[in-house]
Amino acid sequence: MIIISENIVADIDSFLPKNEQEPIFILTDTNTAICCLPVLQKHPRLQNAHVITIPSGDENKNLNSLSEIWHYLSDNGATRHSLLINLGGGMITDMGGFAAATFKRGMNFINIPTSLLGAIDAATGGKTGINYLGFKNEIGSFASAKAVIVNSQFLTTLDTSNLLSGFAEMVKHALIADTDLLYKTLNFDLDNIDYKTLVELIKANLEIKAKIVAEDPHELGMRKALNFGHTFGHAFETLSHKTNEPMLHGYAVMWGLVCELYLSHIELQLPQKIVTDVLYFAKENYGIFPFSCKQYDDLFELMKHDKKNEAQEINFTLLSDIGQVKINNKTTKNAIFETLDWLQSM
Repeated sequence: MIIISENIVADIDSFLPKNEQEPIFILTDTNTAICCLPVLQKHPRLQNAHVITIPSGDENKNLNSLSEIWHYLSDNGATRHSLLINLGGGMITDMGGFAAATFKRGMNFINIPTSLLGAIDAATGGKTGINYLGFKNEIGSFASAKAVIVNSQFLTTLDTSNLLSGFAEMVKHALIADTDLLYKTLNFDLDNIDYKTLVELIKANLEIKAKIVAEDPHELGMRKALNFGHTFGHAFETLSHKTNEPMLHGYAVMWGLVCELYLSHIELQLPQKIVTDVLYFAKENYGIFPFSCKQYDDLFELMKHDKKNEAQEINFTLLSDIGQVKINNKTTKNAIFETLDWLQSM
């Protein structure tokens, strides 16, 4: 269940355990503990909830943090009927969902995304997990939250970089779904945020994702459409961490979208104008991703770890046009390197 909330304290009430003696846990990071937790604690039953706080940043979405969450749940009497509230961005909802899905073989959880990326991407759809051995979301499971509650109040706390990080996923949803939505998204005024319009775009995005997930909950077919831009994107993101120049997920996805649009152009004749329009938007808002030809082989090896791959072949989701998704595309190493050459030349 996805709720666009105007009063989060009231909307959360129906999801709290009926037994008032059942413990409630709230997972936060060091940022949301300060900025967002006080809003939830206006609810009388959440004033004494157990709060688990881990350091912010995707580099902390790891086995050590996951173990700390399990340990805290165990030490403080969590049962399968307890509730874990994941209050944060994608890192918190990914890891909190996985912790809940695996603790005592599954306890109840809800997601309250506090970032645009979390609202659009990580909090919905039932994917949970952690990074492992340097690879993005290498360990995880499918587990759906009882509810995802989106409140625009939290979005007003975001800085420009984190807003843009989530906005990249909105561009992706528009590309795989609808021409009108794409150009509404590309023309949104990111310098003067109209939060009412932003919430309308969020609703449209969540409808797109919900429809795809309902048809293919375990990513056996068309749910792979949601991975558009992510084969290159995850490789860029992982490389940025390996070189100690960490890039926000959405920035990596934006450059992944640009690359996979170009690959779609050379492989499936996607119209050049679409590639150019998104490239212009990316350059205007996301700067550049600095990498060299000496890193092409590293990026190629990282792509080989993508979860969509089959029989050790890199598996791309591509487009023949806006809304015309083609899954399970294999391509050559030469085409991937041509795409990287093209990106570097832009």
